[in-house]
Amino acid sequence: MELELRGLGHDFGSLTVLDNVSFAVRKSEIVSVIGPSGCGKSTLLAIAGGLIAPSRGSAVSLGVPPAASLNPFTFVFQDAGLLPWRTVAGNVALALEGRPLSRKAQAEIIEEVLDRTGLRGFAKAYPKQLSGGMKQRVGIARALAARPAFLLMDEPLSAVDAQTRELLMEEFLALWLRDRVSILYVTHNLDEAVRLSDRIVVLSRRPGRVREIVDVAIPQSERRRPDVASELSAMQNDIWNLLRSEARNADRELLSLERADV
Repeated sequence: MELELRGLGHDFGSLTVLDNVSFAVRKSEIVSVIGPSGCGKSTLLAIAGGLIAPSRGSAVSLGVPPAASLNPFTFVFQDAGLLPWRTVAGNVALALEGRPLSRKAQAEIIEEVLDRTGLRGFAKAYPKQLSGGMKQRVGIARALAARPAFLLMDEPLSAVDAQTRELLMEEFLALWLRDRVSILYVTHNLDEAVRLSDRIVVLSRRPGRVREIVDVAIPQSERRRPDVASELSAMQNDIWNLLRSEARNADRELLSLERADV
C-alpha cells in the first residue's frame, strides 16, 4: 500500500502547526519523520491515518483518502495502551473484535503473532506483570493481528531503556522483513531513524515544513557492518546539524519576541 501527502497544512485555531508538507510512502517502505518538538509530527500522523482532516491539502492512499478507506491503517503509540484487566492474548484480541472471523480463526491469528513477537509464553500474563519493553511488544503484536496494509508508529520506542530499544529495533526489523508492511514512523531518535528507514523526512520548527528528505541508500542487511558505520554516522551528523539549525533559529525568534515586549 502507498500513501501520498499533498500540500498538507493544519491549524489549531490561529496556530499553524503544519504548512505545505508533501511526500510519499511507497509500498513496503519505512519512512521516518523527525523534527523539533512541537513541529506537528503527531498531527501529521493523525492526518495520514484519517483521524483528523487537514486544514489544507490531502492525504491519499491508493487514490482514496484514508478516512474513506476500509481501515487499512493501524497505529502503534508510545504508550501501548493495554487494558489492565485483559491478558496479553486478550489485549491482542482487541484488534480482531467486530471482524467476521470464527473463534478458531481468531485464536490462530493471536497464536501466530504472539509467536512472531516472542510473547507466546506470556499469553496468560497481565500487563502489570510485564516490563515496559514487553508491553510495547504486545502493542506491536496487536497491530500485526489487525493485518494492516500500513502501520503508523508514533514514538513507539521512546518509553523504553536503551538496551530494550536496541532489542526491539532488531525484532521490529525482523518482523518488517517478513511482512514488508508500509510504515510511517515518527521519532525523536536519530539512531532509530537511520537504522530503520528507507527515507527520513526532516521537518522544520513550527509550522512544520519539509526541510529535507534524506535517502538511506544502504540496504537493511548491511547497516550493521563495521565498514558502513562511518557513513551512517555522517548521515546522523548531517541531520543533527539541520535540527540544531532549526532549534537555533527558533531561539532567535523567541529572543526577538521577548525584546519586542520589553
